[in-house]
Amino acid sequence: MTAQIKPKKNAPHEVKTDIPKLVWTNDQNSYLYYGDSLKLMADLPAESVDCIWTDPPYNLSNDGITCVNGRMAKVNKGEWDRSQGADLDHEFNRTWLAACYRLLKPTGTIWVTGTLHVYPSVGFAMQQLGFRILNDIIWEKPAPPPNLGCRCFTHSTELILWATKARKGKDRYVFNYEEMKTENGDRQMKNVWRMGAPAKNEKTHGKHPTQKPIELISRCLRASTNLNDLVFDPFSGSSTTGVAALSLGRKFIGCEADSEHIQLSIRRLENAVTD
Repeated sequence: MTAQIKPKKNAPHEVKTDIPKLVWTNDQNSYLYYGDSLKLMADLPAESVDCIWTDPPYNLSNDGITCVNGRMAKVNKGEWDRSQGADLDHEFNRTWLAACYRLLKPTGTIWVTGTLHVYPSVGFAMQQLGFRILNDIIWEKPAPPPNLGCRCFTHSTELILWATKARKGKDRYVFNYEEMKTENGDRQMKNVWRMGAPAKNEKTHGKHPTQKPIELISRCLRASTNLNDLVFDPFSGSSTTGVAALSLGRKFIGCEADSEHIQLSIRRLENAVTD
């Protein structure tokens, strides 16, 4: 049974303080908070979440360059994406993953996406904390930006680690195997998924620098959750996780610390509810 988290009525849309503040709700057990997700997670009931899907900072903002829409651009996305060094970066990943471990039901699973800059730390932290890694999903991008330095291969993939608290022979985590098999032409679905970047209509309300396609998150949620399950995202960004969850009849709780991204999230979630 999903924990009932009661918000204040008529939550305003403005953003304030780093204390988690409710800024959006559909009054059907789906909520978006503005502030520090660690503080929010500490207030949520243990083992209350069916699934976590999140896209944490990649620590890529190092004053380098990349290609955006055919033009040279800086990779800097904000201070939230700047590395603090390997030890502190890993400590951060372990801290938020430990909070996620407490929230996740024994039958639940967690999906964490990232590039080579972050997933070694995330995978190691998962093992340290007692998660059991089930799969590494490789998201292959058919049209990645070129490598401008020409000193390594073009980065055309991102990795998604899928893990659970469930122990072998005890709790059974949700995996809708038959649905995934049917979607794949009645063949077992492999762990390499070829999908394009977010479509233009997914950016109608604004753009996020690391936005993921709804199709990608939707497949993960259809594979690992059931109707009315509660999905949580501690780094919700533009709330693509929330949009995907609501469209599938799941409940959603998200938290975002950036004021611009929180306003974009509100617009997208309101649109998802009315569609």
